[in-house]
Amino acid sequence: MHNLRIWNTPLDDPVEVVHYLGALQAQEFLYAKWSIAQRTKGAGDAEIQRLLDDGSILRTHLLRPTWHFVLARDIRWLLELTAPRVHALNAYMYRKEDLTPELLAKSNRVLAKSLSGDLHLTRKEIQAVFEGAGIDASGLRLGYLLGYAELEAVICSGARRGKQQTYALLDERAPDAESMDPDDALAELTRRYFTSRGPATVKDFARWSSLKMTDCKHGLEMLAAELDSETVGDRTYWFAPSSSPPKARGVVDLVQVYDECVMSYSESRDALAGSVPTQESPLMHAVLLDGQLLGFWKRIEKGDSIEIETSFPRPLNRAESAALKKAAERFSGFLGKAATLV
Repeated sequence: MHNLRIWNTPLDDPVEVVHYLGALQAQEFLYAKWSIAQRTKGAGDAEIQRLLDDGSILRTHLLRPTWHFVLARDIRWLLELTAPRVHALNAYMYRKEDLTPELLAKSNRVLAKSLSGDLHLTRKEIQAVFEGAGIDASGLRLGYLLGYAELEAVICSGARRGKQQTYALLDERAPDAESMDPDDALAELTRRYFTSRGPATVKDFARWSSLKMTDCKHGLEMLAAELDSETVGDRTYWFAPSSSPPKARGVVDLVQVYDECVMSYSESRDALAGSVPTQESPLMHAVLLDGQLLGFWKRIEKGDSIEIETSFPRPLNRAESAALKKAAERFSGFLGKAATLV
């Protein structure tokens, strides 16, 4: 939690957060922005949205077959490193939806032409463009056509139009994005992962990055002089050298279900489990107490205010209730809306 910067000294701004973490899963859009805000000195939703609109931070598919936030300057080398693995994970659906290499190449050409000139189009508008070009973009096909174009560095997120997300050409949104030598890219991703998520295992890294185990081990070999390791039981944990952080006492955090403190781990995820069954509540997001699962939460929109609904397997004591209230106030500040715990 300290290395992930949910605790510890907050980072200066959202751009520094995304650079430090390398990439953040952004499937749940508003909550993903909250994951960025939690690691800053107080950035709000509006500030983070401005950075997304101006292209400093982009949202696209890489690492795994899902959305991630990345910096514009990092997007190209991250795609070059991880897109082949994501394509492999998507291969079954490409075949199932009859998305042949010829059709995918055509759809990329259509997108490049229709978005040229700094045009930003919504998903529905792009679907109409595809249909006008004789490309069936119904059902799941549209998502995979767009995802393929993202992985091929043709498109990425554009500026939001009202409440709608748009797509734009990556070359126009991130003209200064750099490529890297494959080994340099692997070393950099390995460095950012273990610096920000360590202690973690090579299996954790492989699951998070979707890279082959041989590549993950090679990344660790290249960083042998930069990282420390410790073996506990049958697991070897890798991490950047640092002083031992103080242990939290009574800290409550409202984290979203896809926060990096959850999604960055596979075999080490049990460190967050605590004693609460994960199916205890239908609520989706996690309330953590000193980094371990305490209960669940979700927000309910109430016009200009929100309610934060919570569920716990046991009553909270006075100190825990006070810490929960403090966490709710921070989420309220991020949204710029009054919040009530229910």
